[in-house]
Amino acid sequence: MNRFKKQSDHRQLGSRITGFAAFIVVAMTVCSLSGCMVGPNYHRPDVRTPTNFRTLAPGPQPQTEASSFADLPWWEAFHDPKLQELIRTGLKQNYDLQLAAERINAARAELAVTRSSLFPQVGGNANFNGGKDPDTQTNNNFLTLTADAAFQLDLFGKLRRATQASRGELLATKDAKQTVTLTLVSDIAADYYTLLQLDLQLQITRDTVKTQTDSVKLTNHRLEHGVATKLDVLQAQQVLDTANAQIPDLERQIAQEENSISILIGDYPEAVQRGLPLVEQSLPPEVSPGLPSALLERRPDVREAEQVLVATNADIGVAKAEFFPQIALTGSGGGAFGRSSAFSSLMGTHLGIWSYGAQVSQPIFTGGALRGNLHLAESENKQALIGYRQTIQRAFGDVSDALVGYQKDHEVRMRQQATVADLQETVRISKVRYQGGTTTYLEVLDGQRSLYLAELTLAEARGDEYRSLIQLYKSLGGGWQLEAQTPGVQAMSVRAGNGSNLH
Repeated sequence: MNRFKKQSDHRQLGSRITGFAAFIVVAMTVCSLSGCMVGPNYHRPDVRTPTNFRTLAPGPQPQTEASSFADLPWWEAFHDPKLQELIRTGLKQNYDLQLAAERINAARAELAVTRSSLFPQVGGNANFNGGKDPDTQTNNNFLTLTADAAFQLDLFGKLRRATQASRGELLATKDAKQTVTLTLVSDIAADYYTLLQLDLQLQITRDTVKTQTDSVKLTNHRLEHGVATKLDVLQAQQVLDTANAQIPDLERQIAQEENSISILIGDYPEAVQRGLPLVEQSLPPEVSPGLPSALLERRPDVREAEQVLVATNADIGVAKAEFFPQIALTGSGGGAFGRSSAFSSLMGTHLGIWSYGAQVSQPIFTGGALRGNLHLAESENKQALIGYRQTIQRAFGDVSDALVGYQKDHEVRMRQQATVADLQETVRISKVRYQGGTTTYLEVLDGQRSLYLAELTLAEARGDEYRSLIQLYKSLGGGWQLEAQTPGVQAMSVRAGNGSNLH
């Protein structure tokens, strides 16, 4: 009979706890569905944007085309295999990128913590006591099991707004990581082309040293035979000394540039392998910036600024909800199980607690703290709006600067090429005139000195052209698309309008 009584008590305890849990779930669902959210709902602000990118190019504007140079992933924008290898290494090992990824993990954890407030908080307790009764000399053992539950009704949307704010902060950190990726790809490419430029200048200088060494020997030989003067020898030696002095400085710059690239890709300073030389690198035949309206979606810094705006907009709702009552449901239930050695066949079951209730709190006087908190949230939202518009303005400024820079650097390089060609012909003619005795050797040396400097300038102009192309690619928001296309990297496809997919 005791066995049947024990089973009956267990069933009663289980049914009561189950009924209590069902009550909590039903109350949570009804109140959440019927509740409203105070505070403004987010709508993307209207921002006036230009219809065209400003350029100095004559003729029709190329930005009427829907496609953009920045739509190309970096492995299609930069064809040098060694550069591609460096970028891939940097994307795996760069510490700034690793820190950005960990900030995403932290923001995702913060969202999970904030979102947990939308669900009931349930805890269980167990307590076991045993001992010997000094009067009856019997052993007694008791086990007590209790469960407590609490659920805060989100009638005015405080918890949901807080979750929206955390979700916006998470998306902002993801866009910030894309900005780091874009900057990393651009910096590696820019440093690599600077390295190729220095290599070219070093090669030009060494070639000049070689030719001028031969010229000094020839001039000394002519001096020995009375054809040249001591002044001719000294002038030839000056050109050689100038070129020789450039070599250690260029080698220093090359080593420092290699160190910079090594740090960017996450390695310690070491030599960097090169692919094609600078003069053999290819440039795109045509560069289209695309539609100005597409810039807002392509630039990750603009999208990051918008997600900050989303988060601060939700914070206004959190601050407004503080003015309203906060309601929480509570409940507890449990049972106690006991056994005595005097009645070894008897197990007693007792329901310790079976209760539920509600708690309401309403701010009455806070000395202006709630209103100040609301004003703070509204001010931070206005600051985020100003920052969003300013980021868009700077984005268009970056693109305009890059378009003008690439166009003009291309013109400089073309004209410098013509200058070098003219000086090469000048040096050839002056040598012929000198050998024919119709001019002095000073004319030849002046031409060689001018040609050497012009070749160095041309190498720098080539580097400037490639760097301005990279700057255009960066300003248009290109370079981070690997997150959606490279295998092994999770796509970043969740936007503000699809925030419910973030868990």
